Amino acid sequence: MAISESPEIFNHQQHQGEHSVRRRRIDSTTATTTSYTRTNDNGSDEDSSSASSSSITNELEKKKSSEFYTNGKVEENQIENHENEKKKKDGGGGDVPISYTYRPSAPAHRRVKESPLSSDAIFRQSHAGLFNLCIVVLVAVNSRLIIENLMKYGLLIRYGFWFSSRSLRDWPLFMCCLSLNIFPLAAFMVEKLALHKVISEYVIVSLHVLITSASILYPVTMILSYDSAVVSGIILMLFTCIVWLKLVSYAHANYDMRALANSDDKVPGSPSDSPDMVENYEVSFNSLVYFMVAPTLCYQTSYPRTESIRKRWVTRQLIKLVIFTGVMGFIIEQYINPIVQNSQHPLKGNLLNAIERVLKLSVPTLYVWLCMFYCFFHLWLNILAELLRFGDREFYKDWWNAKTAEEYWRMWNMPVHKWMVRHIYFPCLRHKIPKGVAIVISFFVSAVFHELCIGVPCHMIKFWAFIGIMLQVPLCILTNFLQNKFQNTMVGNMIFWFFFSIFGQPMCVLLYYHDSMNQKLGTD
Repeated sequence: MAISESPEIFNHQQHQGEHSVRRRRIDSTTATTTSYTRTNDNGSDEDSSSASSSSITNELEKKKSSEFYTNGKVEENQIENHENEKKKKDGGGGDVPISYTYRPSAPAHRRVKESPLSSDAIFRQSHAGLFNLCIVVLVAVNSRLIIENLMKYGLLIRYGFWFSSRSLRDWPLFMCCLSLNIFPLAAFMVEKLALHKVISEYVIVSLHVLITSASILYPVTMILSYDSAVVSGIILMLFTCIVWLKLVSYAHANYDMRALANSDDKVPGSPSDSPDMVENYEVSFNSLVYFMVAPTLCYQTSYPRTESIRKRWVTRQLIKLVIFTGVMGFIIEQYINPIVQNSQHPLKGNLLNAIERVLKLSVPTLYVWLCMFYCFFHLWLNILAELLRFGDREFYKDWWNAKTAEEYWRMWNMPVHKWMVRHIYFPCLRHKIPKGVAIVISFFVSAVFHELCIGVPCHMIKFWAFIGIMLQVPLCILTNFLQNKFQNTMVGNMIFWFFFSIFGQPMCVLLYYHDSMNQKLGTD
C-alpha cells in the first residue's frame, strides 16, 4: 500500500474538502477585516478604528487557532504548513493540488487498540479468511488421506454391500412395503364412519390403535422372518415408522377436530379458529393421499402451497443427491468397514485400543452422518416438497450452532420435533403431567423407534440405540448445567460436538457391528 493511501495517515478527499472550506473561511475573514479597516479610516477616529480592527483580528485568529487545535489533529497543522510552503513556492497563488507525505514527526499511535485475536476483540472481528483457510486445509488433508488410502489398500468398494443376490431375494420386504398403503386406507374408512357418526368414539379409538399397531408389527415380523439384507430392512423400517407417525397424526388430528366441532369452546390458536378445519370439517380422500406423500408428519386439511414447480432446480438437486449418496457409500466402504473390521469389541477389549478405534472412527462417521443429513433433510425433502408444491420447508434449523443437547434435538429434525410437540409433549401437559416427565416420555418414544430402525434390520435387539437415546436425558441436564455455568456459546457448542460426533456415534457403530459379527459366528 502506498503511503498516501494509508487510512492511518490522511484521507485525501476528506482533508481536501476540509481545507477548501477553511480557505473560504480565511478569505472571508480577511475580507471582513479589510472592510472594518476601510470603514474606520473613512468615518471615525483613527485610534478607535485601529483598536477595534486589532481586536477583531485577534478574535478571528483565536477562532482560527481553535479550529486547528480543538480535536488535537496534528495532521491538519502539517497540511496547513505544507499548503503555505506550496503557496510560497508558487508565488502565493491560488489553490494547488496537495501531495500528502507521512512526515517523520507525525504520530503513529493515536489511541488505545486491541490486537484482533485478543480475548476482548476476537468476537468483533470477521474470520471469513480463516474459515476459507480451514476449508482449503480440510480439502488438502482429506485429499491426501484418500490418495494414501487408495495407494495402500486399493479400491475396497463391494457392490454386494448395496445390491447383491441376497437383496434380490428380499422381494417379500418389497411387497410388504407396497402393502403398507392398506393401513392409511383403513384409517380413512374409520374416519368416514366417524364423520357420519356410525360408530362410537370408543370404537373409533380402538380401531385406530389396532390399525397403527398392525402397521408396525407386520413389517417387523416380515424382516425377522426372512434373512434379508441390512440395507433392505433399514429402508422398510424407515417407511414403516413414517407411516405409523402419519397414521397417529391423522387419527389424533381428526379426533381433535371432531371434539372442537362439537364444543362451544374457542381456544385461541386452535383449529377451531379456522373455518376450513372445523366449520367445514370433512374427511377427504385427496387430503389423506397428499398428506401420506407430503414431507410432513403432521396432518392438516390444507397446507401452504407454492405456485409452480422449478424443473431445473429439481434437476440440480437430483444431481447433488446422486453425488453425495455416492460420497457417503465411498466413505462407508473405504473407511468405516475396514476400521470396524480391524477393531475389538469396545466393551470387551483393551481400553486404550477401544479409545483409539473410537477416535479413528469418529471422523468418517461424522462425514457419513453429515452426508446423510444433507441428502435426506435438505436435498430429498426439498425435492419432494418442490414436486408437491409443499410450502413449509423448514425441515431443520441451525442445529450446528446448538449450545446444548436439548437445543440440538429441537432443531435438527423439525418434522419429528413438530410431531413430538403436537402429539406427545403438549397432550401430556394438558393432562397435568409435569414438564420433565413429558420430556422423558418424548425421548422414550424416540428411543423405541431408533431401536426398531437399527436393531430389527440387524436381526438383533441389543437396545444400544434405545440406551443411547435415553442417555440424552441426563446429557441434556449436563449440557444445560455447563452452559449456565460458563455462559459461553462456544463452550456449549464444543461440548455438544464432542458428545455427539467424537463419542456417541462411533461407539454405537462399533457396538452394533461387533454384536452382529458375534451373532453370525455363533460366539455371542
